[in-house]
Amino acid sequence: MGDGFEGLAPYRRIAAQIRARIESGEIQPGDRVPSVRTIMREEGVSTATATRVAAVLRAEGYATSVPGIGTIAVLPKKLTTGPDRLQMLRATGSGYRPGERVEILGADLVPAPEEVADALGVEAETPVIRRRRMYQDDAGAVALSTSWLPGELAEAIPELLAAEPLPSMTFGLVEERTGRRAVRRRDVISIRPVPVDAAELLGVEEGTPALTMTNHYWDQYEETTEYAVDFLAPGRDLSADHDLD
Repeated sequence: MGDGFEGLAPYRRIAAQIRARIESGEIQPGDRVPSVRTIMREEGVSTATATRVAAVLRAEGYATSVPGIGTIAVLPKKLTTGPDRLQMLRATGSGYRPGERVEILGADLVPAPEEVADALGVEAETPVIRRRRMYQDDAGAVALSTSWLPGELAEAIPELLAAEPLPSMTFGLVEERTGRRAVRRRDVISIRPVPVDAAELLGVEEGTPALTMTNHYWDQYEETTEYAVDFLAPGRDLSADHDLD
């Protein structure tokens, strides 16, 4: 069975294969990526083609050149969005990229702000679950993420109120305990001023414009299961790859 890269130009096919090895953790950040000579020998391509592979990886943020060492692997300084994490969870059993970690900052029942109440379909001030976490990698903070879930889930899933990482993240735990599977989502990308409670965590001043990703999830019954807002840390990019038919 092929790897899905067969239709690409040779240099892009080889770059995609190396990129996949970096994302899977087979090639770790800091490891040298295959050299031009190695690519020529193993892939049977010309010097020009092999040279273009490293250029593609650098352009995509998966490699960097270090004087005296060569071209080494890095992970792009980008946000892994909620939808990305759901896809990774279902495909690999983990919602984290290689080298990424999460710190749970809080988990509790709070009165729903108006924006959250509208998203979850409840009255304002209704008790809802709020989980806040900071994603980090070797380069520092990636994003401050806050998830809001219907308050009634706390009875079936008391772990949602524990300030600890969840074994299968919110998506997997909700599905496991209630049978409610996230089947539809809406993503909104916008610039928002960083609120006071997030500014210090992100290392910026209150009100600083920041790129945000808002995710709204619905289950098979068209009921909202989760509403999440991620504030990207400074210097992070929001990027996504899509296969086009």
